[in-house]
Amino acid sequence: MTTVSPSVEVERKTPFLKRLERVSWTWVVTIVYLTVMLLIPITAMFLKAGTEPPSRFWAIATSDIALATYNVTFFTAIFAALLNGVFGTLIAWVLVRYDFPFKRLIDATVDLPFALPTSVAGLTLATVYSDNGWIGSLLAPLGIKVAFTRTGVAVAMIFISLPFIVRTVQPVLQEMEHEIEEASWCLGASQWQTFWKVILPPLFPTILTGVALGFSRAVGEYGSTVIISSNTPYQDLIAPVLIFQRLEQYDYSGATVIGIVLLSISLVLLLAINFLQAWARRYDSR
Repeated sequence: MTTVSPSVEVERKTPFLKRLERVSWTWVVTIVYLTVMLLIPITAMFLKAGTEPPSRFWAIATSDIALATYNVTFFTAIFAALLNGVFGTLIAWVLVRYDFPFKRLIDATVDLPFALPTSVAGLTLATVYSDNGWIGSLLAPLGIKVAFTRTGVAVAMIFISLPFIVRTVQPVLQEMEHEIEEASWCLGASQWQTFWKVILPPLFPTILTGVALGFSRAVGEYGSTVIISSNTPYQDLIAPVLIFQRLEQYDYSGATVIGIVLLSISLVLLLAINFLQAWARRYDSR
């Protein structure tokens, strides 16, 4: 019977020990944190929704009022994110490329929706856009009603999601080299051609990232939209408010079912946006 010396045994264990040493503590902390903060709550939500029979689950998820809230929530959030994608990029461009009075103050104001409580934002928007408010009183004679309508929901979503686009695009614009634009101008390209063919392609994936962040924020918004809308079913009732209404009725599993559908649709749309980002990067690298 052959015996293995201690030195040989240590040499055999060395590769395994080296692999263990390569596992940084940051990875362990990251995995534990993501498990506790994301995986476990999401798993619990799916398990809670799984207590409903499949037929009951489908009936709740596809009820008329649920479908109406999906329509209001997602289409309004997409509209708000796309609109902010255009105007948020324009605001970031002005803040980076131009100097004007009170620039620092305006730049700091962009972050106001981050710090402002959403309920305060909703109350402020409802006051300003009501029929006797500063802006609502100007729109009322034109037959345009904003507060307590679906339009008010869109205004609230635009308000709270705008900083995500501006703060995502702004650093990339700051790092862009002006020499590339000057070279384009020297070759005879107009300012519009330079923006469309030189500036926009590398900036497009960043804009999509900001749009995705703004969309995610708008879909999950509750505090401001619940105040500025009338919360009327089939008109301006959004999914987060419907979930809260079911919780008030102690229908926890029903609220979880709506939450699962909300999560699933948001995930599919975010994956589609990520696919567009990857495609835009590949197209830009050619």
